[in-house]
Formats: sequence, C-alpha cells, structure tokens
Amino acid sequence: MEHLLSNLAKRLDAIDETSLMQLWPKYARLTAQFSPTKEWEEAALVFCLIQAKHFKNQLFNEHIAKMGGADQIRQPRGKNGVRAERRPSGRAEIIPIQSLKDPE
Repeated sequence: MEHLLSNLAKRLDAIDETSLMQLWPKYARLTAQFSPTKEWEEAALVFCLIQAKHFKNQLFNEHIAKMGGADQIRQPRGKNGVRAERRPSGRAEIIPIQSLKDPE
C-alpha cells in the first residue's frame, strides 16, 4: 500500500501546478454537485489531488521563506561529490493558504 501511495505521490509531484489549477473550477463544481455515482467519486478524488499539489507547494514555499529563501537550501551532491548546478537565486514567494473561488 505504501509503495502504491509513494508512486502516486511521485506522479502527482511531476505534474505542473499551473496546469492542474486550470482544472480546479471544473472539479470544484463537479464535487459540489453530489450524486452517488462513480463519476462523482472520481471527480472528488481528482479535486483532492489538485488541492494536495497546491497545498504541498504552498507549504514548501512557506518553509523555504522561513529558511531565508532558496539560497539557504543545501544543494545535493552528484556522484563525483561536486555540488549540483544551483538554481537561480531569489526569495520564494509565499502564497497564503486560502479557499479558491470558482471564477464563474
């Protein structure tokens, strides 16, 4: 079970949040319109996955900001012991956790 959940998490983390958030209004609407069907259950799970990715990124950004920004992250070392190429420097943006409103 843990292996399955770990694989799901890896696949979800590989998806671009911006692309997922474009689907947020659709799945928020489908989830809000309850019907005792498999389609509703799947829509509710998709909505939760979108929310999970968004929440994870907000939490990540908050922790990075508390650490003093992206420059404070320890860079992983490659096989030869040399540090991996650094990301561009700059402060992480903190996005407050709030409920998203359907733009329609």
